[in-house]
Amino acid sequence: MMHHHRKGEAAAEDPLPLPAEESGGVKMKELRGRLADYACQHRKHGHDALLRMLASFALVSCLLLLLPGSPVSATMDELLQLGRRARHDDEGPAPPCADVANGTLCCDRTALRTDVCVMRGDVRTQAASHSLFVLLPPNSNSSRPATDERIRPYTRKWESSIMSTIDELRLRSAPEGDAAAPGSCDVRHDVPAVVFSTGGYTGNVYHEFNDGIIPLYITTRHYNKKVVFVMLEYHDWWMTKYGHIVEQLSDHPPIDFTNDRRTHCFPEAVVGLRIHDELAIDAVRMPANQTIQDFRQMLDHAHRGRIQTIVKEEEDKEAAAARRQQRHRSSKRSRRTKTDEGDKPRLTIISRNGSRAIENEAELVRAAAGAGFRVAVLQPRQDTELAKMYRALNASDVMVGVHGAAMTHFLFMRPGSVFIQVVPLGTDWAAETYYGEPARRLGLRYMPYKILPSESSIYGQYANDDPVLTDPDTVNAKGWQVTKQVYLDGQKVRLDMARFRRRLREAYGHWRSRGSATVRDWWWNTRYYTIDLIEAWV
Repeated sequence: MMHHHRKGEAAAEDPLPLPAEESGGVKMKELRGRLADYACQHRKHGHDALLRMLASFALVSCLLLLLPGSPVSATMDELLQLGRRARHDDEGPAPPCADVANGTLCCDRTALRTDVCVMRGDVRTQAASHSLFVLLPPNSNSSRPATDERIRPYTRKWESSIMSTIDELRLRSAPEGDAAAPGSCDVRHDVPAVVFSTGGYTGNVYHEFNDGIIPLYITTRHYNKKVVFVMLEYHDWWMTKYGHIVEQLSDHPPIDFTNDRRTHCFPEAVVGLRIHDELAIDAVRMPANQTIQDFRQMLDHAHRGRIQTIVKEEEDKEAAAARRQQRHRSSKRSRRTKTDEGDKPRLTIISRNGSRAIENEAELVRAAAGAGFRVAVLQPRQDTELAKMYRALNASDVMVGVHGAAMTHFLFMRPGSVFIQVVPLGTDWAAETYYGEPARRLGLRYMPYKILPSESSIYGQYANDDPVLTDPDTVNAKGWQVTKQVYLDGQKVRLDMARFRRRLREAYGHWRSRGSATVRDWWWNTRYYTIDLIEAWV
């Protein structure tokens, strides 16, 4: 079966409301204090040339770290928080069903968002019956009864309407030789399988990351790519879009479960994906305390090669065009123009058509340019190559857009960059929950711009004292369909540029306070080397 996101479904454009689980955090104050204390303690060991050099570095670092309000202190805070690489000797708590004996099946159904089952031993697929078996040897002394479980491996378990579209798998334990079980292996793998669905709301970038890509990272990162992905509702276009990310998580080609009728055998299978929160990774529940910053670094690696190819192709085209047109520009003038433009921070507007579009977008472009930015306008489409989106936003200092699924692309921004989310009427909670708080966790400077009723296209449709304008919470309390109809599908935005320019100035000031792009990018690109040095020192 193949299920794309359904037209007209509530979450096809925006995520549905749901209770959020608590997320852990890194205690940076403690870490900074420990590093500073250690640095100070080692000042006295100056008998060796190397130690003297390290001691000098430690002394300066200690003073700068402990100096209140020091820009270096703030930079190091940010560096340690956002650019650190997790130490691999720090393991998070084992999830339920982590300790499963051979020949057994364990299902964890305690989470609100997802079910996860683990099978260990001789695990075999049977696509014809949509089943996975774990077999017991015929002479096994195990007294465990046979187990039969059902699971739909998708991370929106509370939402029955979409879960009904996900293929159901039957998981069974049975003795070897059982008539219903596969008799032999067509393909034997020596690494575990992770089984999940790419159906549901696939086709919507928020759901693709929140319900699929990030949970896949959470569930499989500890395998260090020694894992095979077995996909239900397999889509070729999904692999084309996310293949570079899949290659970062697995060394093996994925399996289309429904259409690959061979019997695949594994030493272990995890069926279903674990999920923490909205576009989030809880370090407390991750091996080596990995965070959303580690996930973003994985995205960086995933797209680097393709981006280099795109840049080379563009350079070749430009060179060919220049030769054809025999351009003869003043090299001095070209260098001056390029330098002037290069000194400006980049601002990218994520453009929308239809609902929640910015009606005076051209005016916004002019205002941003007048505030000192180089401005680009992006309008993501279903077929937009992900590497091109990543390249544009990774190179941007500010991203501006109206609340909606495309705001998920904040994940492509460098930590320390600015994210301005325009918040239409009635979307405060969703804007904060789905994008605002996750952006802060990534390390972005989040600047919400909550519009006034007069900036909304629905302003003239209601009386000035109507709750739609004055008390959106009351309207939202009537249910998701009302929210969707009134505030999501029926609203556009006309920015009050006098108000919005204040946000642009604030964003520009943030960029200036962080220093030039060259210095900032140097810190970001060398952060792992710096953290490795500190960890080796400690």
